[in-house]
Amino acid sequence: MRQSVQKLEQFYASRLGGTVQAMVSRRLHALWPDLQDGDILGYGYAVPYLHGYQDSARSIIYAMPEGQGVARQVSKCGNTSVLTPDHYLPFAPGVFDKVLVVHGLEEAPRLLALLAELWRVMKPEGRIVIIAANRAGLWARSDKTPFGSGRPFSRSQLSDALKSSGFVPLIRSGALYGPPIGKLSGPRTAAGFEKFGETVWPGFSGLVLVEAVKRLYAGGGQKQKRLVLRPGFGGRQALGASSGMQNTKYKRADKNPK
Repeated sequence: MRQSVQKLEQFYASRLGGTVQAMVSRRLHALWPDLQDGDILGYGYAVPYLHGYQDSARSIIYAMPEGQGVARQVSKCGNTSVLTPDHYLPFAPGVFDKVLVVHGLEEAPRLLALLAELWRVMKPEGRIVIIAANRAGLWARSDKTPFGSGRPFSRSQLSDALKSSGFVPLIRSGALYGPPIGKLSGPRTAAGFEKFGETVWPGFSGLVLVEAVKRLYAGGGQKQKRLVLRPGFGGRQALGASSGMQNTKYKRADKNPK
């Protein structure tokens, strides 16, 4: 069961949630310095991380899964948030330049179906960034934050899931190296944890971030076995034909039929 949008809003309004937003946004802006004239989709609850791009992006749409609930977001064009099923997005194919997924994969009942939908609505060569709880980090073990709910991922697991859905992973990084404790979430303390963690134990971040690109020739990941029929010369049965089939015999026509 997904966490409610009210609980997510309350978390990001807290001191600890503000620190999470600042540390993760630091890594996200390193990947996406700006979204100039881009059409952007935020899936899950990406509001805290895409809000800073409002002035540069052409459009930002927030798709929130029905199990979570939706928080109304307003821009100069009107309401920009929509409630969607977990594995179906009400958008035409090839609409978005970039997609950000936060609080979207850990509790998804059909992970690969959701990734396939995200692939469908992206433009060719579009970029996707997925932010999820790291199974090796402390944040996935804490019930005090939204990242302690659902299934956590390792960097390789997240990359493999993206490959299976036709994406090509490009960059893997992490964020939140400090413990999920409010008293240790001050800006200077959190920045110190980030600098130390990125240098000493990069694999034990609280969150994993993976950026991938949509490539039309990437394929679906798993290879399918195909039966290849070979011609059977000399009246022999073709390889792969059912054993009940009998060889067809051909007779030479008589030049002078009676």
